[in-house]
Amino acid sequence: MVVVTSTDAATDQAVTTDDIDAAARRIGDVIRSTDLDVSERLSEQTGARVLLKREDLQGVRSYKIRGAYNLMAQLGEDERSAGVVAASAGNHAQGVAFACRVLGINGRIYVPNNTPKQKRDRILSHGRNWVELVVTGANFDAAQTAACADADRTGATLVPPFDHPATMAGQGTIAAEILAQLDRAPDAVVVPVGGGGLVGGIATYLAEYAPDCKIIAVEPAGAPSLTRALEAGEPVTLDTVDTFVDGASVARLGELPFEVISSMTDRIRVLTVDEGAVCTAMLDLYQTEGVIAEPAGALAVTALEQLDIDEGATVVCIVSGGNNDVSRYSEIIERSLVHRGLKHYFLVKFPQEPGQLRRFLDEVLGPEDDITQFDYLKRNNREIGAALVGIELGSPTGLHSLLERMDASRIECERLEPGTAAYEYLT
Repeated sequence: MVVVTSTDAATDQAVTTDDIDAAARRIGDVIRSTDLDVSERLSEQTGARVLLKREDLQGVRSYKIRGAYNLMAQLGEDERSAGVVAASAGNHAQGVAFACRVLGINGRIYVPNNTPKQKRDRILSHGRNWVELVVTGANFDAAQTAACADADRTGATLVPPFDHPATMAGQGTIAAEILAQLDRAPDAVVVPVGGGGLVGGIATYLAEYAPDCKIIAVEPAGAPSLTRALEAGEPVTLDTVDTFVDGASVARLGELPFEVISSMTDRIRVLTVDEGAVCTAMLDLYQTEGVIAEPAGALAVTALEQLDIDEGATVVCIVSGGNNDVSRYSEIIERSLVHRGLKHYFLVKFPQEPGQLRRFLDEVLGPEDDITQFDYLKRNNREIGAALVGIELGSPTGLHSLLERMDASRIECERLEPGTAAYEYLT
């Protein structure tokens, strides 16, 4: 297996600002210098000046093109002839596919089974005849194992999505752009974290050119690879990973990103955010700013509610990608409602007597409550018929009175708690 040989930075060295500046020159004619947009909504909510770094506006709809192209553009003639392989949850794959077509390099790209169809289609669209897509494994790490085996077997060059100096240098060019776009360094930059390449590259650049700028690293609660690595003092493999935030659901942080991040713990704060909160942030971005963010792309914005931000501070949130499959929005809305305390599920046992549904509506349901799901199977040989009932409240505070009315009713109602086996199975 070849990782890369013709790079400006050896693979056993940490990325430097010179590497990032060189990467900016190398990829400048290929990638877009993305917009830095003021969010009036988030600025009003926080009291800060909140800017969105719109990496969702890249040609491949994510920042991943920066690292992939920077690495592949440095391959020698023999390495290009041997081709490349890569593993990705979707966004890095699109960057590799784009680079394959532009640079004329054949590539095989491995993605896990949960990669949305939208991302699979875009990979093939960007790579065209230059790439082969291989779908395998339950998560990114399984796809990565398959890609490494391919590279060992064929001699192709592995293009890592985060754990490589050239990849990190390309991703770090975002920091260089931010400083060029502002008249003064921001007070904080909020960065999504999966494997750690993006925050490692950005932190490296800002440490030298904006040393007072704080960095907020944000990862999903279901895949806290950075948090666990810092606790253990080294990258560790998570036992389980919630793959909903597919662009940041990595079971093991990269070794090189950990080296950078762990050396800057005095200026990097790490936060985790609930997947339901991410869904709410995605919907707010779409409905107010018109930004179509994928789950990982909304991580940075989601974390703002956890920050104690000084009045008037300048805060940059990296919107890392916009590759969201429209078919996922029903799940996104559902998760958001549950997170905000507006959606609840109950197992309701109706007596097999006429008028019991009317009794439930009159006695139990409040004036602002709405039934959004009702699955009922009538059994003529039983005295009780059970129904799964989903109720959306007018406000989270309405749950207490709803439960009181249920307790007072002769109709037996059992609340299904999120996270339980019954809840996950039935919903």
